[in-house]
Amino acid sequence: MASSTVEPKLEKKEEVEVEVEENPTGDDEDTGAPVAPIVRLQEVAVSTGEENEHVLLDLKSKLYRFDKEGSQWKERGVGTVKLLKHKETGKVRLVMRQSKTLKICANHLVLPTMSIQEHAGNEKSCVWHAADFADGELKDETFCIRFASVENCKAFKEKVEEIAESQQTKSGESEEAGAAATELIEKLSVESKDKNDKPEDKEAPAATEEKEDKKEENADEKN
Repeated sequence: MASSTVEPKLEKKEEVEVEVEENPTGDDEDTGAPVAPIVRLQEVAVSTGEENEHVLLDLKSKLYRFDKEGSQWKERGVGTVKLLKHKETGKVRLVMRQSKTLKICANHLVLPTMSIQEHAGNEKSCVWHAADFADGELKDETFCIRFASVENCKAFKEKVEEIAESQQTKSGESEEAGAAATELIEKLSVESKDKNDKPEDKEAPAATEEKEDKKEENADEKN
């Protein structure tokens, strides 16, 4: 008797695809409704100290300061150098700030005695001495500034020389005006002194004799 083999039936499990809704709650959905800020920040006016000054020159550069103790150049910062003229006094100062922190690298007046020279062996750099106030106190510093191009360096050098020369002219005019005023005051003082020292006019002799004669006549009439 032949045995019959029955093959087992394998049930295929149906794969059920489940659709997952993205963001079912809708928490991050933009509804367009206005959202009030938690903290309100007030605008604060920041003063740079340059409000009363006119910009004569504004160039990007790199500044170095000479360290006397170490006898070497040290980088002061990379930023923008400006020549600013005060609207009332007419004085011009050199100011440079670092580009990122806005920290002051140099801050001094352009005086008639200021002399600027091209750095030896580098046409893009200039060197000068100044009494600088960048650190909050006057210091005699030696600076070297480097520009990206020869043209910018030349423009900076020529502008500084032009300002120094104009300050020299104004200084000379002020000295002449001061000397003239001093001379005028001295002249007026001398004239006033002469008037105060002038002796009083004495009575004329003829008038005195005439008065004495009248006195004698009056005495005779009484007698």
